Amino acid sequence: MAAMRTALAATLTFVALCLTACAHPPDEARIRGAIEAMRHAIEERRPGDFLDHVSADFTGNDGSVDREGLHNLLRVAVLRNEVVSVAVPSIDVELAGDRATVRVVAIVTGGSGGLLPERGEVYTIVSGWKRERGTWRCYNAKWSSTDRPMP
Repeated sequence: MAAMRTALAATLTFVALCLTACAHPPDEARIRGAIEAMRHAIEERRPGDFLDHVSADFTGNDGSVDREGLHNLLRVAVLRNEVVSVAVPSIDVELAGDRATVRVVAIVTGGSGGLLPERGEVYTIVSGWKRERGTWRCYNAKWSSTDRPMP
C-alpha cells in the first residue's frame, strides 16, 4: 500500500511539472520576447518580420507614422546600412489587463560593416501594446533621440 501511495505521489508530481512546463509564459515575458524578435528582425535585415509584432492599426509619433510608414522607415534603415545593430539595455513593462505600456532605451548603429559603426543614435521609445487574439502587438509608439547623432 505504501509503495502504491509513493507511486501515485510521484505520478501526480510528474503531471504537475508537465502542466507547469506547458503553461504559457507570463505576459511580460511574451512582450519582452516580441521586442527581442523585433530587434533580431532589424539586425537580420527583415523589416517585414519586425512588423509581425505591430498591429494593423499602428500609429507612431502622435499619428505622423502609420504601419506602412513604419515599414518604410525600417526599409530605409536597412537599405542605407549594410550592417544594423540594435542594443536594448533597458526595457520597462507595465501591464494593465490586455494592454501594456513599454518603455525602451535602444541604441541603434549602422554602417558599411567596418570595425566601427558610421552612424548611431540612442532612442527613448514609449509604446502601447495590446493583446490581439492571444498575441501581444504594438499599436502605438513615440520615439525620440535622447542623444545627438553619432558622426
